[in-house]
Amino acid sequence: MINFRLPIGDALEAMIDFLVEHLAFFTKASADIIEVMLKALENTLLAMTAPGFIAVVVIGLWLGTKDRKLCLGSALGLALIWNMGLWTATISTIALVVVSTLCALIIGVPLGIISAISSALNRMVMPILDIMQTMPAFVYLIPAIPFFGLGKTAAIFSTVVFSMPPAIRFTCLGIRQIPAELVECSAAFGATRWQRLIKLDLPLAAPTIMAGINQTVMLALSMVVIASMIGAKGLGGEVWKAIQRLQMGRGFEAGIAIVIVAMILDRVLQKLGTPKQK
Repeated sequence: MINFRLPIGDALEAMIDFLVEHLAFFTKASADIIEVMLKALENTLLAMTAPGFIAVVVIGLWLGTKDRKLCLGSALGLALIWNMGLWTATISTIALVVVSTLCALIIGVPLGIISAISSALNRMVMPILDIMQTMPAFVYLIPAIPFFGLGKTAAIFSTVVFSMPPAIRFTCLGIRQIPAELVECSAAFGATRWQRLIKLDLPLAAPTIMAGINQTVMLALSMVVIASMIGAKGLGGEVWKAIQRLQMGRGFEAGIAIVIVAMILDRVLQKLGTPKQK
């Protein structure tokens, strides 16, 4: 019997230690920027107060969708969260999801566009995405701690990494599914690669890209809850505290609040991603 074990874990740990040591300036600068964004957004939403925030959400949904059921359901759901005394935790969770999703999209959508254009990069990226999407969510918490320590910044880092794959994959898929006839037509009219991307590829791929954004938001919300273990707080923190204290009722209330937020975000993004009938 050969007593040999591949040092995969040791190699990964050494690589993380190397990155932590040599990227300290970058991680500190990015952490400061993220903390400023998060605090500013959270303070702004809290300053609106619960009735003001609910009113803004309902008015915005009505102007954007004209869907009475969505407006009424959103108002009732947010009012229930307020009644359960989970408003501050909910705002904290929403802020975390918004910042994490923006970071994931800023990285993911351009990378998806480049992957759709470059076959070589596509062949390189897709296996990595397969690994990222099958990796257990808790694993993403491990590298976040040495880079950023405990707290919301580490939670956002792990959430961005966990939620980014759908943005890349769906953007690439949407652009690659554009009919070849339309691509040839644009070339025949003398469109440059940039003009084709802006005026043909992205508009036609928009529904698929929106589906990827929807998945990114849902994954970000689920990961923010898990990231409460490293100090994310919010609704996930309420669930974690309820587990530690065996407060089953409080835990279910926080779970209901998470479901309400997820349903509102999902329905809104579905409406935005559905092409309007002329």
